[in-house]
Amino acid sequence: MRVKANSPARLVVPAILAASLLAAALLAVTASAKPVRAASFLGTGSKTCKVKRGASCKGVRHHHANLRGRDLRGAHFETADLKYSDFRGADLRGAHFERAKLRGTNFSGAKLKGAKFGPLRRSSKRAKQAQAQPAPSCSPSCSGANLAGANFSFADLRSASLTGADLESADLTSANLSGANLSGAGLVSTNFTFADLTSATLTNATLTSANLTYATLSGTNLSGTALNSANLTSANLSSANLTGAYLNNTNTANTLWINTICPNGTVTNTGC
Repeated sequence: MRVKANSPARLVVPAILAASLLAAALLAVTASAKPVRAASFLGTGSKTCKVKRGASCKGVRHHHANLRGRDLRGAHFETADLKYSDFRGADLRGAHFERAKLRGTNFSGAKLKGAKFGPLRRSSKRAKQAQAQPAPSCSPSCSGANLAGANFSFADLRSASLTGADLESADLTSANLSGANLSGAGLVSTNFTFADLTSATLTNATLTSANLTYATLSGTNLSGTALNSANLTSANLSSANLTGAYLNNTNTANTLWINTICPNGTVTNTGC
């Protein structure tokens, strides 16, 4: 019996063949796709280190490293180049990142209490030599970490040292920065929405165009801080110190002022 050209039986065979070929192709793609593995070692060439608690990774270079959820308490990453690496949910309490290159690094949900991102400590001999020489001219800072564009949303940064760090356009949404030191930091266009900055130090920091909506700044030292064009909508500034701060074009709608020290030194409960 012959099957007609347009009969259902004649059409089913090519359809089944096409489906089989498609399934085989999908299996091949799935088999070739390798999952992103967590890094066991960092660095290339002669400078490498094992990823572990208290690791010694000074000066290593490793971009896009997957360090998500790792226990790296007390680890040393001084002067390391770790751009665009993933530290989400990692335990980095007491870790050292002095002078590290961390642009685009994701610290979302990481524990960073006591982590240090400031300048490297100098020996007493070098410190004496530095006092005899003029300080280098650096903008915005020659010693702070480069964290521009980094993601610190929901990160635990209590008591972290970020002195002179560059955090321009970084995401610190809902981050805990209570007691942190951000004096002299570059915080232009940084997102602090719902962040906790209770008793933090931001003296002489640059917060131009920063978003501090619903941020808690109770007892925060903001003396000499540039808050030009910043958004302080619904922020809590109770007992904050704004002596000498710049508030040009700052949005203070629904801001909470209780015993707040204004730029001119007066204490207010209604607004500066």
